[in-house]
Formats: sequence, structure tokens, C-alpha cells
Amino acid sequence: MQTLQKISAFAGKTFSIWVLLFGFLAFEFPSYFAGFVGYVPYLLGIVMFGMGITLKVQDFSEIIRHPKAVFIGVIAQFIVMPGIAYALAKGFNLPPDLAVGVILVGACPGGTSSNVMTYLAKGNTALSVACTSVSTLLAPFLTPAVFYLLASQWLDIDAYAMFISVLKIVLFPVFLGVAARALLTKQMVQLGTCTPLVSVIAIVLILAAVVAVSKDKIIESGLFIFIVVVLHNGLGYLFGFLVAKLFKLNLADSKAIAIEVGMQNSGLGAALATAYFNPIAAVPSAVFSFWHNISGPIIATFFASMDSKDKLQK
Repeated sequence: MQTLQKISAFAGKTFSIWVLLFGFLAFEFPSYFAGFVGYVPYLLGIVMFGMGITLKVQDFSEIIRHPKAVFIGVIAQFIVMPGIAYALAKGFNLPPDLAVGVILVGACPGGTSSNVMTYLAKGNTALSVACTSVSTLLAPFLTPAVFYLLASQWLDIDAYAMFISVLKIVLFPVFLGVAARALLTKQMVQLGTCTPLVSVIAIVLILAAVVAVSKDKIIESGLFIFIVVVLHNGLGYLFGFLVAKLFKLNLADSKAIAIEVGMQNSGLGAALATAYFNPIAAVPSAVFSFWHNISGPIIATFFASMDSKDKLQK
């Protein structure tokens, strides 16, 4: 078990490398990975179950202790990122499929990797975990609603069907994981130490599947959509931080909210895009998954240096 835990810890620490490697392999050898596209919802469900078994009561105590910060973080998640996505789709006059894809990833809740990046950034990790948990639990309601509001002008959207899908592939596995931890605490705590390995495998397979079936479209619009995703992610960090500062949150909380807003559950975006639209709409989610695992450590390093500068000035 200890060996597996070490492998799991290594996989979590080197996540960005595996994303890059499997993205490249899927691009070069798409036939080997295209078959996984039908399993994307199940792979995401596994990730969400893993999140559920790691959740503790203490993770939600931050809501009681600092409700203002959690509220700001969650609301910013569902307003800032979808708003930026809509502005980019309009500003760049994106084709309908890509516009829908960009807005869809913007309307998703925060990704779990944001918690690790917040820790590395010397931000309020407890706040980050609380925001991720709350935004994930609210996702079945807010993701379809926000997405329909902003993207229905491009394509027909069945918000109710999307609501049911998010319930099935996000909320149900999370609650199942929470219930499993409550009933089998000792076993689930042990299993929880191996969830990074399972999550890394599931997420890289989701990314590889989307890249494999979208190779031609990525070639056609690769640099263009990459620029849009980089802007979306970067502006998310910036406006997340500015919103936190606007409401006079401290530096640690502002870092957490900036990272929480900027990093998305792109696996959910890919799953919904492949389920309800064509694979082209999943391209922004695939590129986002690849990019935010590069930008995350960069922004975390920058934020961590802010503490050093403050100490030097004092």
C-alpha cells in the first residue's frame, strides 16, 4: 500500500508532465485514444468520487468561519469566468461550436487542482477547498443555467438534460464518495491517499480522448483557440484577484480566489461538450486542461513571491 501511495503522490506532483505527454501521444496516435471518448462521463465520475472520499467536515467549516470569502469566491466563479468567455467569444467572433465550448468551460465549477496551486501560492488553502466543494455542489444548477443564458444564441441548448447530466457525473459521485467515507472511514482514508493516481489517469485519458477525436480541428484552429484559452485563464486569475481585493479580502484569501476562479473543471466541460455537441466544442476544454496545468504553477510561484516581497519591505 505504501508503494502505491508513493506512486500516487509522484503522479500528483508530476501531473503537468502526464498531461503534456498524453496530449502529444493522442495527437500523434489518435486511433489509440479515440475509443475512450465514450467513457469520458464515467472517467469524470471516478474523479468526482475521489473528490468525495477526500472531503471532510472541516472542509466546510470555512463556510461558517469566513462566509463572505466563500460567497465571493463561488459567485465570482460563476460570473467572472463565464463573463470573460462570452466577451472573448464575441470579441474574436468565434464559430458557434468553439464559442459554445469556450463558454461551457467558463461556466464549469473550479477544478480540484486549484487547491494544490493555492497551497503552493501560500494562499488560504482551506478557503480554496471550500470554494471548490461549494461550486461543485452548485454546478448542476448554475452551470446549465449560466451556460444557457450566455450560449443559447449560438446553438440550441437543452439546459434540463445538461442539469441531469451534471447531477449524474458530478453530484452523485461526490455524494457517493462522501457516504462511503462516512460508512467506511478507515478504508476510505487509506484509499484517499491513492486518489491522485486515479484522478491523473482519468483526467489524462479524458484529455487524450478529446484531442484524438478533435485532431483536425485543433490543427485548423490550434494557435487561435490557444490564444483565446490563455486569455480566458489569465484574465480569470486577474479578475478573480481584483474582485477579492475590491471586497477587501486579505492577500491569502485573494490568492485563493484568484486561482479558484482561473482554474476550471475542464474535464466536466469536455464531458458535456462531447455529450451534447460535436467534438469541436470540446477543444477549448482540452486546451484549457493542458494550459492551466502550466499556468497554475507559474501563477502559484508568482503569488508565493509576493509574501517574500512583503517580508523584505517590512
